[in-house]
Amino acid sequence: QAFSLFVKAKEVPAAGRGAGGGGGARWWCCRQAFEELAGIHRHVALQHGGDIGQQAGLEAEVSPSSGPAPAGKADGLNGHSCSSPEISCTLPDTSHLSYEDLTSKVGEVLLYYCYCEVKDPEKLCAWQKALCQHLHLTGKVRVASEGINGTVGGSKVATSLYIEVMLSQPLFKDILGKEDFKSSEGGAHCFPDLRVGVFKEIVPMGIDPKIVSYKETGIHLSPQEFHREVEQYLSQASKGQSDTILLDCRNFYESKIGHFQGCLAPDIRKFSYFPSYVDENLELFKDKRVLMYCTGGIRCERGSAYLRSKAVCREVYQLKGGIHKYLEEFPDGFYRGKLFVFDDRYAICSNEDIISACRYCGTLWDQYKLCSSQHCRQLVLTCPSCRNKGLTACCPVCQEKELKVTSRASGQTVKEECECTRRRPRVPIEHVSQRTLDAGK
Repeated sequence: QAFSLFVKAKEVPAAGRGAGGGGGARWWCCRQAFEELAGIHRHVALQHGGDIGQQAGLEAEVSPSSGPAPAGKADGLNGHSCSSPEISCTLPDTSHLSYEDLTSKVGEVLLYYCYCEVKDPEKLCAWQKALCQHLHLTGKVRVASEGINGTVGGSKVATSLYIEVMLSQPLFKDILGKEDFKSSEGGAHCFPDLRVGVFKEIVPMGIDPKIVSYKETGIHLSPQEFHREVEQYLSQASKGQSDTILLDCRNFYESKIGHFQGCLAPDIRKFSYFPSYVDENLELFKDKRVLMYCTGGIRCERGSAYLRSKAVCREVYQLKGGIHKYLEEFPDGFYRGKLFVFDDRYAICSNEDIISACRYCGTLWDQYKLCSSQHCRQLVLTCPSCRNKGLTACCPVCQEKELKVTSRASGQTVKEECECTRRRPRVPIEHVSQRTLDAGK
């Protein structure tokens, strides 16, 4: 039954068959069209065994045409009851939509999160996967007992429906609002696939949520309030009078291409290093007012809670909605450069500033590419001129390694190493009091 229902969810609406590049496709899955039942059955059996297993775990039925649960019945797929009454498993009715409506490449990418208590993460995960597949969305969704964190891309019709369904989910009632969804131009093509899973944390800080909870977060500031705070901080810093630290909670490769003026941007590779960074630099934060920010706000939720747990700061504030929301209201404000995003676009922009440079020649450049070495997944800033010269790796070690790999017989490997990571301390010790003031100037 779970298998047939999964196949049913992949069926192309009758209005969309034979139009807009869909051919005579009756089913659409993993960006592939299937005209014969045997073809879609073979594909699902080979590629989606795990998904079928998860859906089989749902006690309610997954149907793409199901509407809201009938009055008097518990929320669930097709009105059937779910084991967790707080999770509605309904999927939206798309029978009135064409295939092109749901698969148009002119779309957007949504970024959101919601901290809440989830009693059955597996059920929420299975529903999320079914919902995204139903709407032809790609991206990444993390589910945990502490909530949900997602970034998904699709047509504007699909993303609008997704928001509508998420806001009607009883689990998120009175917690998640339409303003909590950050959007940018894009679509399903911005991600290679759809990945939905259950994790211990919805943002990987590496600290048990039971030890440091999102409930102990800092004080949220609206973009307008944060803008005023940064303005005051820069004014005081220029006079050498600031008692505030403007802290970027992101990774070094994010802050390299865009950041707030006068900020302290830790030279860390992963957010899971952030707690160690705080521990090693506690003296820096002693008796300070800290203004924190990140991409969409979620890292500040746990990061500010961790910083507050150390009881050294005078006050801890965070930018609600992150840089995303700030740039919507202040595209030419105190944030300069690009905003790094975790999809195939790598960055989105609100102003024309370029604050980073080519790794090889030093010319202004801020468009990332993956290191060309097969054994390295780091990002590199290398301008078109240098790329044309073959300088496509993140460092000389990887550049030489790539030449060796391409000249060797297939099957031979080179030990993974990288000059970039070897030279960078895992957790830097800051000596920034004067540097911060200079940056403020």
